Amino acid sequence: MPPILECNNLTKIYDKHVTALNGLNVKIPQGRIVGLLGPNGSGKTTFIKICTGLLMPTAGEVLIQGKPVGRETKSMVSYLPEQTYLQTHMTVQSMLKLFSDFYQDFDPERAKTMLTDLNISLKSSLNKMSKGTREKMQLILVMSRRAPLYILDEPIGGVDPAARDYILHTVIGNYQRESTILLSTHLITDVEPVLDDVIMLKSGEVVMAGTAADIRSR
Repeated sequence: MPPILECNNLTKIYDKHVTALNGLNVKIPQGRIVGLLGPNGSGKTTFIKICTGLLMPTAGEVLIQGKPVGRETKSMVSYLPEQTYLQTHMTVQSMLKLFSDFYQDFDPERAKTMLTDLNISLKSSLNKMSKGTREKMQLILVMSRRAPLYILDEPIGGVDPAARDYILHTVIGNYQRESTILLSTHLITDVEPVLDDVIMLKSGEVVMAGTAADIRSR
């Protein structure tokens, strides 16, 4: 089975002085939960932004389902950025409509089920939610798409431990088993139990990669 995501000699240099990624070669298989791990400044977000088409690499390439990152691959990736991008004046109902209009693979019934689990009303507006609830709301929208690849950038970085448990439960319980989740975080202890595979970055290079079981045994 071909990889869902593959990068070859991926390099990103900012302003000719700062090397964020240095010749990455990575293959991510289908149907796995993959941790993109490493300290802050290791290149995780740069890697994700190139995979989602938000940044251009200095050299190398990224392929998603065998296709170069571009217009065609945007429909294959459901992306959760580190920063909330939703408009605070919007209600939950209007956010569901926005995603339904924008993404053909969005499943509003799946979203409503997760909203019910959290006791979030469709009439609630984002500006009246706590930070943790806003984080959950955005994750619900992302995970309610039926995409081949989910890319989650620090989904648990800014929330309390109880919210982290719910977010990780949502990640595990609400994605298609043939899909892949690439989950970026520096909070390794929290996500380690749910990972199938690990890619660990340091200073823009892969320092460790393999199955979580193998890395645990090492």
